[in-house]
Amino acid sequence: MTAWSPSQYLQFADERTRAARDLLAAVPLGEAGRVVDIGCGPGNSSELLAKRFPDADLVGLDASAEMLAAARKRLPAATFVRADVVDWRPPAPVDLMFANAVLQWVPDHVAVLARLMDGLADGGALAVQMPDNLGEPCQTLMGTAAEEAGLAARLAGAESRREQIAPPAVYYDRLKSKAAFVDIWRTVYHHSLAGPAAIVEWFRSTGLRPYLDHLDAAEQEAYLARYQALVAEAYPPRSDGRVLLAFPRLFIVAIKASVRDEPREANRADDRL
Repeated sequence: MTAWSPSQYLQFADERTRAARDLLAAVPLGEAGRVVDIGCGPGNSSELLAKRFPDADLVGLDASAEMLAAARKRLPAATFVRADVVDWRPPAPVDLMFANAVLQWVPDHVAVLARLMDGLADGGALAVQMPDNLGEPCQTLMGTAAEEAGLAARLAGAESRREQIAPPAVYYDRLKSKAAFVDIWRTVYHHSLAGPAAIVEWFRSTGLRPYLDHLDAAEQEAYLARYQALVAEAYPPRSDGRVLLAFPRLFIVAIKASVRDEPREANRADDRL
């Protein structure tokens, strides 16, 4: 797969960062000594964390060298490390693990979330946001465009590597055994964009990458032209000529339990002695 493009990703920096801001606002920590930004990308989420916890030891993780280079330039005081969250483990307990729009790319991410809880300090927080938009037209039309552009054979097996987001109860049940508190909610953002071409540009840096990677320049042009035409039908202009991109996202904040959080029922026999 081609390298991630920080400049392409940051074309919609305000819209992409909004979910990170909303996630961070729900983290109930007054202070944090060690903070890890999982899938830090070009550092826009890391910058939010640095402002919220200015005295923290902040580490950003990403698998993309290009994204890490952009993050280091943006936030030189932080530490950025190339790592894959699938097998990454913190060297010491962490007060906040923050994962904004990354774990949907990770195979068996429910199990990964449970393992990340083990790396938290007692009372530490795991804060996660994942796009939940695979059923939206912007996603389903990617395959339709391949068929209508005559590229279905070339793009066989090129579907998004993303996993479907599980029902909230799945995450709650998996995390609650390790957590004193689990908060899960779903938000649908409606991003006002300039037009269908802007929707295409939005997904060129994410969901369209598996398709474009299989095509030469001429094929990419034909594919994107058909995708944009389909997007224009699915997202008609509003009263001001702009389009609204509906973008559902799932949020999770889990606070790791400590010994003090164990249910009182476990100690009632001692209380009666």
